[in-house]
Amino acid sequence: MSANPTLSEYLLLIRNNAWYQDLTPGEIEEAMTQFTAWFEKLNREGKAKSTAPLAAAGKTITKQMVTDGPFAESKEAVAGFFVVEAVSLDEAVDIAKECPGLEYGQTVEVRAFATDAFENEKARINEAS
Repeated sequence: MSANPTLSEYLLLIRNNAWYQDLTPGEIEEAMTQFTAWFEKLNREGKAKSTAPLAAAGKTITKQMVTDGPFAESKEAVAGFFVVEAVSLDEAVDIAKECPGLEYGQTVEVRAFATDAFENEKARINEAS
């Protein structure tokens, strides 16, 4: 048995670009300090792979059109992301529960990176049946 468990990468998708609207500049600065400290902790533990805030402006593409969006003041808009390493989805969820943004109304979606698209896996299962 291996002493080192296999690590997988998980995406922590941070939602709610409007989290700061009711805060003072000092409170916003404190919140950003908390985010930095959280990322630095994950980095020291070897769990942080990457992170980035996302710009408020962007485009949404459908087959028929390109529209402006997401919009900066939306609770559903993705504010940023973290990629972390963890031994399981449960560990990645535990990491996400420490996200400082949760105290400010943000939500965190935790998703594993798949080795193959879900649709391909589903097609193979159906073909084998």
